[in-house]
Amino acid sequence: MSTIFTRILGGEIPGTFVWQDDRCAALMSINPLRRGHVLVVCREEIDHWLDAPRALRDHLFDVAHAVGIAQQAAFQPVRVGLMIAGLEVPHVHIHVVPIDSVNDLDFANAAASVERDELESAAAAIRDHLPQPA
Repeated sequence: MSTIFTRILGGEIPGTFVWQDDRCAALMSINPLRRGHVLVVCREEIDHWLDAPRALRDHLFDVAHAVGIAQQAAFQPVRVGLMIAGLEVPHVHIHVVPIDSVNDLDFANAAASVERDELESAAAAIRDHLPQPA
């Protein structure tokens, strides 16, 4: 079930990464809900998060937690929202979004596109506050 995420993780399509390890990667959303919107994506092609093994789920949430702490430091949102929708791409991924209200998690408000420089700027701000992957 090769997905867009498989192609990005494989280097076939460019992505703006803030974290990479052997089990997952965290990259900037190209249709962000808010500045700093990150997707934590498992490397294994698993469609539904309920089918992911516990150790992988735990790891994805650990990475999402580290990204969330970095987003909080970089952007000072009221909260950092976390969401697993899974409808847009059939490949397990967690949305980690700096938010000021629940409306900031509405996909109807997603940017249609964003300049590469803006993605790189937000990614750099997040990376500045992230520990290095083990």
